[in-house]
Amino acid sequence: MSQSQGFESATDPEIDWKEEILRGGSLQQVDPEDGINGWSSPPGNLFHVRGSNYFTKKQKVPAGDWLLKPLGMDWLKAGSKLDHVLGRPDNRVMAALSKANSDGKGLKTFVFAVNLQVPGREPHSAVFYYATDDPIPVGSLFYRFIHEDDHFRNSRFKIVNRIVKGPWIVKTAVGNYAACLLGKALRCNYIKGSNYLEIDVDIGSSALASAILHLALGYVNSVTVDMGFLVESQAEEELPERLLGAVRVSQMQMGSAARLDVVAAEDRCGGKPSGENYQGSGFQRSKLGRGLSLLKNAHPQKVKAEAAEEEEEGNIKHVS
Repeated sequence: MSQSQGFESATDPEIDWKEEILRGGSLQQVDPEDGINGWSSPPGNLFHVRGSNYFTKKQKVPAGDWLLKPLGMDWLKAGSKLDHVLGRPDNRVMAALSKANSDGKGLKTFVFAVNLQVPGREPHSAVFYYATDDPIPVGSLFYRFIHEDDHFRNSRFKIVNRIVKGPWIVKTAVGNYAACLLGKALRCNYIKGSNYLEIDVDIGSSALASAILHLALGYVNSVTVDMGFLVESQAEEELPERLLGAVRVSQMQMGSAARLDVVAAEDRCGGKPSGENYQGSGFQRSKLGRGLSLLKNAHPQKVKAEAAEEEEEGNIKHVS
């Protein structure tokens, strides 16, 4: 079934709990053109995805509107890696949704969250939230992504990056309009609850990704990046591709992260990891020094050569 099958229109045009979420968080919603230290929602047409005739003509088209509405972003830190953020009793998104339902709203909201886990002595997480109030069409590609196993999810979960503003060293290392199947390049953990799906993306599972990320973090207050998340279409009947959601992170300050306490797994609410095997590339941490050394020298051709070498070894898969 095509991804372009839309969700039915919501019956309630104004839902207060969403406004509360949009105004909250350690990073505020800012103007997409000149805002700093915040997030915004870039137009979907800035991203190019597989069009309806991609498999015959290899043409990409502007993505159009997202399937899911943005709910905001959290920039978090803790004493250990933050897993299953939506299951935390202090998660502001699920707490607000739960309160709205306890007030008798009877919402059927489904929340989708991407948790990019940043390794370090003090682990950080950038968490992006999206939601729909409308039924997800049975048989649609997103429906299948939610309900099928991790092998399917790892083979389909794609990110498209676009560097809007930043020094050439970051643009060279990250690439512009770079598409990647995250489940093939990084360890992704999928946690499905009754009304949500969270994807925890362990950037530390890839030495090259860690090296590039730490390079980018050194310039983070001068970098603006767009990220689009989607489920890759791999058959003609699944075309055209549609963005699940997109976010623009503008010149973020590392010190803006909100600190969270560590929460034991048994104290989390709902949702369980699927527990299936990681389908990624098996990056070795011993390669981290090589990647960091290369990026520190910052010669564009060397950066490209290293990326090509890693790709040839099967460590990362860039896709179109």
